Amino acid sequence: MADRTVFFTGGAGFIGMNVMPMLLEKGYKVRLYDSMTYRANRDEVEALVATGDVELIENDVRYGGSVQRAIKGCTHAIHFATVSINKSIADPDESIDINMVGNHNVIAAAAAEGVERLVYASSASVYGDPPSLPMYEDGPLDPLTPYCISKLAGEQLCAFYERQKQLSWIALRFFNVYGPGQKTSAYYTSVINHFVGRVARGEPPVIDGKGEQSMDFIHVHDIARAVVAALEAPSGNLPINVGTGIDTSIAEVARILIKAIDADVEPIFNPRDVLVSRRAASIDRAREVLGWEPTISVEDGLSELARLALP
Repeated sequence: MADRTVFFTGGAGFIGMNVMPMLLEKGYKVRLYDSMTYRANRDEVEALVATGDVELIENDVRYGGSVQRAIKGCTHAIHFATVSINKSIADPDESIDINMVGNHNVIAAAAAEGVERLVYASSASVYGDPPSLPMYEDGPLDPLTPYCISKLAGEQLCAFYERQKQLSWIALRFFNVYGPGQKTSAYYTSVINHFVGRVARGEPPVIDGKGEQSMDFIHVHDIARAVVAALEAPSGNLPINVGTGIDTSIAEVARILIKAIDADVEPIFNPRDVLVSRRAASIDRAREVLGWEPTISVEDGLSELARLALP
């Protein structure tokens, strides 16, 4: 394992900082390629670099020549670098530039380098608002924003380079990731962070709509486990959902958090349209291909967050 190096774009963010320790524990070295501008955890990255097993290349995935040089000698690749869904709506030009051009630069470089496996961070947002649950990988797709469109295009680019250069890849369709250390700017899951902050201060959580909209909330520890499993899975070349398989309503999230710290508050409901009404993953493929399933329940994970937020 000493000669195995993972080229990891965008790994300085919330999920990446949970993946890298797992990679190091398994004997990989990491070449982190990150612009260090979007939700990067610089202090934590510098601590990892100090171990001698992580190298930081501070650059942008839009620069194809830099990506090609940086990936030289790497045996595996993980591509996380992206512009978030809310930023993509506010600035479609930047989103298309970073997500589409960046996707192609990294995927093409991984194919040219002949890495053993590329793990691509896709998203449940490629499904849009699903007509039924659970959401299957082969079911209908309806990406609604530049971010969602670019995630699906990235999967298709992986398939293109599989055909052209025998790239081995897995696209992980992450559902709604949450956990300790997450920034409040994360779309959808930011509702958890806002709820936690308010409940911990003894303030009522404010819920958009009636609170009936639901998400498949998956803990970042389980997401990180799935990434490492995808890097090493014997078969690939397909998208895989990473969720719990359970849809939890926003109102239920508020209830769990209030109960966890025995707060004397009741939610406030704020009428508002929502982009997606329900989400729940089918995780049969994750079980079969990755040998993976979630280990942290939504109630346990959210309760831990609430308790950590207490002063």
